[in-house]
Amino acid sequence: MLNYIWATLMIIGLLVAGLAGRLSGDAGVINEAFKASKSAVLDIALPLAGMMMFWLGTLRLLEKAGVLEWITRLLAPVLQRVFPEVPKGHPALGAMVMNWCANMLGLGNAATPLGLKAMNHLQELNPQKQSASNSMVTFLALNTSGFALVPMTAIIYLTTAGVPNASAIIFPAILATACGTVAAVIAAKSFQRLPAYAVQPPDIEDTAETRETSTTSAPRISTRAMVLLALIAATFAFIAALELGPPAWRDQAITQGPIGQIIHNADAHTQEAKARFEAMKSKPAAAATPTEEPQWKRLMNGASGLAIPAILLVAVSLAWARGVKVYEEFVEGAKEGFGVATRIMPFLVAMLAMLAILRASGVFALLGYLLAPVLTFLGFPVELLSLAMMRPLSGSGSSGILVEILTRPDLSEQVKYTAAILYGSTETTFYVLAVYFGSVGIRNIRHAVLTGLTADFVGMVAAVVFGRLMF
Repeated sequence: MLNYIWATLMIIGLLVAGLAGRLSGDAGVINEAFKASKSAVLDIALPLAGMMMFWLGTLRLLEKAGVLEWITRLLAPVLQRVFPEVPKGHPALGAMVMNWCANMLGLGNAATPLGLKAMNHLQELNPQKQSASNSMVTFLALNTSGFALVPMTAIIYLTTAGVPNASAIIFPAILATACGTVAAVIAAKSFQRLPAYAVQPPDIEDTAETRETSTTSAPRISTRAMVLLALIAATFAFIAALELGPPAWRDQAITQGPIGQIIHNADAHTQEAKARFEAMKSKPAAAATPTEEPQWKRLMNGASGLAIPAILLVAVSLAWARGVKVYEEFVEGAKEGFGVATRIMPFLVAMLAMLAILRASGVFALLGYLLAPVLTFLGFPVELLSLAMMRPLSGSGSSGILVEILTRPDLSEQVKYTAAILYGSTETTFYVLAVYFGSVGIRNIRHAVLTGLTADFVGMVAAVVFGRLMF
């Protein structure tokens, strides 16, 4: 499924960019794709390698100290119901629990390495190494549901934008995330029973016979595929004519028409919002009225600050007390960190480059325009559509859209609160799937996309409902 989704989005992004005149240039989609590819390696994968080494070393000490075994015993009744394929006391259960705890406390940097370690343990139990197991899909569904005790990032954005009483979103965000989490488990357990998502043993695509056949004969193209290829070729020929012909052609065909106007208005909104947000951040601290920090925020900040030192202290001290060679074991656990980071690089580049093309092409602005009447009829705020579409795809992209919504003076506070709840109660599903499955070489992800999007959809609907009820 991910192959079809990625190819479809890539083709749509390129064709829309060509029609809008955004294929080349500094703001073109190709340049943005190159920037995203560079960022995937230098800004995400390589920094993640260091975090992976630190947390995998710490996780090994927790395992040697017996902490993970104690946690899994404590939560065994629940874990066995959710993950019946995982044996009792298996290290995968402890790694998954640690990943959830890090997510709930908002320790994003710690959650990813722990989750990748859990995926490696689940892959050890997986009989079909290129197809996702039921346990893998369920774990990622819970991960993408994004359950957190306090949506601190959304609260910070609200406060910076000057929206009063930002902490009011905590309770509705917890409720919305809880709805998404329950929906994730139900969807994972339901979809895995469908014949279309059944595991297909054996993994024939990796056999020598299949590789030999694929090199000697190419598969035939169906009639439907031929029609689609003809449409793509005709559209690209039209794009080439616009690129090579006089500038007046594009002005008459696109720029002065509805497509160009929609994209231009969306870009103008984004630039204005960024300018307002940067102006707010650059205000001197003395201009702000000093207020006492709320008790809940002080406690949460303190708990987050104590969490990592406490975990490290427990891991080192208990392992040392049990006679474990703590330094050697930490180094042994950290060895695989860089290998995991390098394995996920191609998957990150593929996903982030596609998302950059979609963002720069103006596809989201066009979708928002086309879906606005339907959303208005259903009672979904049209202003939140771009955020709802971007949130499963990109964290940085969705945060930029959230800033735009929060800094628009024409929007009500209810819409801004709802946007913050939606942002704080959902996760970047496609990014998580690309990183986690890429780390263990899974090709057939089965029902993982559908399950993750179901959890996102339920979480977004719940965010809108609770936003209306409470604000």
